[in-house]
Amino acid sequence: MRRADRVTVIIIVLLSLFSLVVLYSGCHQKGEFVRKAIFFNELIWIFIGLLFALAFYKIDYRKLWDFVWILYGFVIFSLILVLLFGRTKLGAQRWLELWGFIFQPSQLGKLAVILVLSRYFSQKSFYELNIFQNRFSLAKGFIIPLSITLLISFLVAIQPDLGTALIYIFMFLFLAIFVGVRFKYILYFLVLILASSPFFWSFLRGYQKDRLLVFLNPNRDPLGAGYTIIQSKIAIGSGQFTGKGWLAGTQNQLNFLTERHTDFIFSTIGEEWGFIGSIVLIVLFYILVKRIVKLSGQIHDPFAKNLCMCIASLIFVQFFINIAMTIGFMPVVGLPLPFISYGGSSLVSFLLLIGIVLNISKST
Repeated sequence: MRRADRVTVIIIVLLSLFSLVVLYSGCHQKGEFVRKAIFFNELIWIFIGLLFALAFYKIDYRKLWDFVWILYGFVIFSLILVLLFGRTKLGAQRWLELWGFIFQPSQLGKLAVILVLSRYFSQKSFYELNIFQNRFSLAKGFIIPLSITLLISFLVAIQPDLGTALIYIFMFLFLAIFVGVRFKYILYFLVLILASSPFFWSFLRGYQKDRLLVFLNPNRDPLGAGYTIIQSKIAIGSGQFTGKGWLAGTQNQLNFLTERHTDFIFSTIGEEWGFIGSIVLIVLFYILVKRIVKLSGQIHDPFAKNLCMCIASLIFVQFFINIAMTIGFMPVVGLPLPFISYGGSSLVSFLLLIGIVLNISKST
């Protein structure tokens, strides 16, 4: 295995081990191991995810080209099934159970969007999309791929899962900029979204509105919608420079932190590992994203180049949003921390994408 591959693998192994260490602490309450199932399920999901990563490392990424639209169609079908027959948890209908196996189609949707957009912007009829100087036309270069993205985004948003729905759009925007779509088209789209925000406000559910209002003023509902973010900031701030120590976080161990094993796992990291532990985690993600972006610049295959940029943008955006919401810089949108948070569908999908990156790396 080449050096580039080894570095990426080492980072993924370190992140997986760190995930287990933090989850083990998050599964404790007042010193007792009360959530054993979560910890051991995560062990199983890491093993399954690594198997998928190995499988996609062995499979030539070029073979994915032929299955792009099949996967896209399957995801659309699955998302419709979720709306009709999906399992509901915490007010959201996001999970689908097939033959005893429970998964989130929205996580598989990330892979589908990445593959579809990467193929669309790299197919042999590439130059037919240009009008001059490698600039894409409005219809073929912006409206069509945006519509492909928005279809999945809409089906996920009405589950509701607004955070994941926005992730799809962010990936599209990153790739559109990367391949040379005229920036004014992107700007027009963003202006349209901002102008339409009052219209979309009326379609938000009550708790989503509360989250946005609490983002502006967390103290407006300190025991309700603002409770989680207030406790999160207390936990992270109390960790100070070196942290309180493993299994010694009071907000964590005394059960003040809700969802500390999923969306707010970074709060546990900040409390028990402090500024040093948080920076180490951020550096690991920085190196990972940087290597994937660097790989994109080293290859000539447009499909592989686009795949790398989409994967890098997905990891970066979801990592950034998760940390930003735990420290109060962004509204709470319910996005897990990649490779760290508990959740089988998310973990397997991210490890699968790393397998694709490793395959592209060895193919250069």
